[in-house]
Amino acid sequence: MRDLSLLTDFYQLTMAQGYCEKGKTEKAVFDLFYRDNPSGNGYAIFAGLEQIIEFVENLEFKEDDIEYLRSQGFKERFLDYLKDFQFTGDIYSVPEGSVVFPKEPLLKVEAPILQAQLLETPLLNFINHQALIATKAARINEAAQGKNVLEFGLRRAHGPDAGIYGARAAVIGGCSGTSNVLTGKKFGVKVSGTHAHSWVMSFESELEAFRTYAENFPNSAILLVDTYDTLKSGVPNAIKVFKEMKEKGIDSDLFGIRLDSGDLAYLSKAARKMLDQAGLEDAVIVASNNLDEDIITSLNLQGAQIDLYGVGTKLITSYDCPAFGAVYKMSEYNEQPKIKLSDNIEKMTDPGNKKLIRIYDKKQSEIRADLIALEEEKISADKDLVLFDARDTWKTTTLKKGNYELREMMEPIFKNGKLVYDSPSVAEIKEYAEKEKESLGAEYKRLTNPHIMKVDLSDELYELKQKLIQENKIEK
Repeated sequence: MRDLSLLTDFYQLTMAQGYCEKGKTEKAVFDLFYRDNPSGNGYAIFAGLEQIIEFVENLEFKEDDIEYLRSQGFKERFLDYLKDFQFTGDIYSVPEGSVVFPKEPLLKVEAPILQAQLLETPLLNFINHQALIATKAARINEAAQGKNVLEFGLRRAHGPDAGIYGARAAVIGGCSGTSNVLTGKKFGVKVSGTHAHSWVMSFESELEAFRTYAENFPNSAILLVDTYDTLKSGVPNAIKVFKEMKEKGIDSDLFGIRLDSGDLAYLSKAARKMLDQAGLEDAVIVASNNLDEDIITSLNLQGAQIDLYGVGTKLITSYDCPAFGAVYKMSEYNEQPKIKLSDNIEKMTDPGNKKLIRIYDKKQSEIRADLIALEEEKISADKDLVLFDARDTWKTTTLKKGNYELREMMEPIFKNGKLVYDSPSVAEIKEYAEKEKESLGAEYKRLTNPHIMKVDLSDELYELKQKLIQENKIEK
C-alpha cells in the first residue's frame, strides 16, 4: 500500500501539535455521519471501510515525512511523538454495504484526542467518495429494474484512485461488473467490455471487423453496431456474423449488440425485431451513451428492448451530486458529553458516546426506524417502544411488543489499536448490500420524493441534548 500518512489537512497537524504541547491525552469520541441523502435518494450505501482499515493499519510517519513537517515549522517534541506514532484506540463501524440514513453515527472513533484528530480527514476522504458512488449505483440499478448494470466510467473518473475505488463502490452499490481491469484484479470483481468504434474503423469493412472480433471472443461477442448506420449496416452485419457462428457450431455463452448513440429506445426496439426475425432471440442488446437513472427510467417507460446497461460518466462522477457531505464531530471528551450548537439547526450535533439500533418489523423483516441511543442504555424488545421525532416531538410511533426486533448496527473494527475485524470480499459486501436494500419498503426506494426513514433519539439521549443546549446557550 502507498504511504498515505500525510493524507490530511494541515490544520489536523497544527491541532495535533497543540494537543501534544499541552499534554492533552484524554480520550475523545468522534462520530462520522452525513446530513442529507445524495441525489434525493431515500437512503445511502455505506462504503469505504476496507480502505480505512488499511490506512489505520499502515499509519506511520517515516523519516522523509518528519523532515517535510520539520520544514513546515513543526516543533521537535511533536515530531518525536510522530516518529513513534501508533494508533491505540477503538473504532466501531456499521458493516460496509449497509443501508444508512442521515444524522446517524456510521463510524465511531474512541481514542486519545491527538490520535482521533489525526484520523478525521482520511476517514472522511474514503467514506465521502465511496459512499457517494455506491449510493449512485444503487439508484441506477433501481432504475434498471433487475437488468444488469456495468460500470464503464474509468476514462471519465477524477483520476486513477477515483476510477479504481469508484468502480469498487459501484459494484457494492449493485453493478454486476466493471470495465476497470485493475479494480477487477484488486478486488476480484467481474470485468467486462466490448470494442470501440476505432476497432470497426480500422478494418476494410464493418463485416470484417465483426467477424474478427467474434473469432477472438466467441463467448462474449458483443458487437458495437453504430459506427456507420445502426439499422442499415450495423445490425444486419452482426446478424450475418451470429448466423455464421451458429453454422460453425459455435454456441456462444453471450452474444449480441451494443448501441452507443442515437435514439436508444427506437433503435433497441427495431434491432430486437430484426434479431428475433433472424432467429436470434438469445442475442442481448447492450446500451451505453451517457446514461443515468433518469434516462434509464425513461427508456423503460418507452418499452426499450435493452438487456444490459453500461453506465460511465454519470455514475463514476455522481454527476448530479458531487459530494456526500459526511462530517466527523466530537461527541465526548474526557468522559464528558459534548455538543456543537449552531443557528443552523441542521448543524447541531448529538452528544455523548452513542450506538445505533435498527428496528425491524418482525413479520415483514423490513426496517421500521433507526434509534440513536447512549452506549450504556439498555434498549429491549420485550416491551412497547415509543419513538418520537427529535425536532417535532409530537410526531410519535408506538411499536408493540412482539411486533418488532432490534439489531445493533455498529461492530468493533479496532480494539486498543488492534484489528479485530475480518474484511469481507467485495462480492460478499455486494451480496450483503442487496439484502440490506431488500429490507427497505418500496416507498423508501423511489427515485423521486422517497419516504423519509425515521431516525429518532432515545429518551435519555434527547434529555441529555436538551440539557447541554441550555447549559451552552449564549443569550444574544
